[in-house]
Amino acid sequence: MSFDIDKKNILSKEDKSKKGSIDGPIIKLVNKINRLDNYYTTSSCSGRIMLIKRAESGRKNEAEWLFVSHETIKFDDLKEALSDLPEEDVWFREESMILHVCCRTIEDAEKILEIAAEAGFKRAGIATTKKKIMVEIMGTEFIDALIAKDGKLIVDENYLKIIVDYANKKLTKGHERINNFEKTIEKLS
Repeated sequence: MSFDIDKKNILSKEDKSKKGSIDGPIIKLVNKINRLDNYYTTSSCSGRIMLIKRAESGRKNEAEWLFVSHETIKFDDLKEALSDLPEEDVWFREESMILHVCCRTIEDAEKILEIAAEAGFKRAGIATTKKKIMVEIMGTEFIDALIAKDGKLIVDENYLKIIVDYANKKLTKGHERINNFEKTIEKLS
């Protein structure tokens, strides 16, 4: 199958993510990339702050989201989400942006990696198969902290306020990099 047919097929498919749509902070970047002849996105996340109940298996797709936001949060939002704790472990997470871009040629992949680096993304790489050339671009911001066990908080309110503040700062920094990337992506046209 050709690159152009793959691109058309992927971009016409229904969004199968848990959220069901592209995150607001990354949508302009995704749209700009998808308008370029030699690129298309296959998945994206602008970064998020979340509470998750991990599955015993440890599989990501089996984890339950108790709270998620792709924007900065208020402490009271987190506190409300923690008002009915499950018996399982609950983790507070801040995850950075991740973006997967399919490229027509290896040279196109190298170009988008250069632009991602200019925008401040330090973690990026190329994965190739016989059929596709895929670039993965990730931010470096990340927090992962166990905050509840056996239906009870194991941290105090002061700690939660501090972690929310750090998470908001990291998420904001990631969104600034997305904005920088969006501005520099024009170099690919």
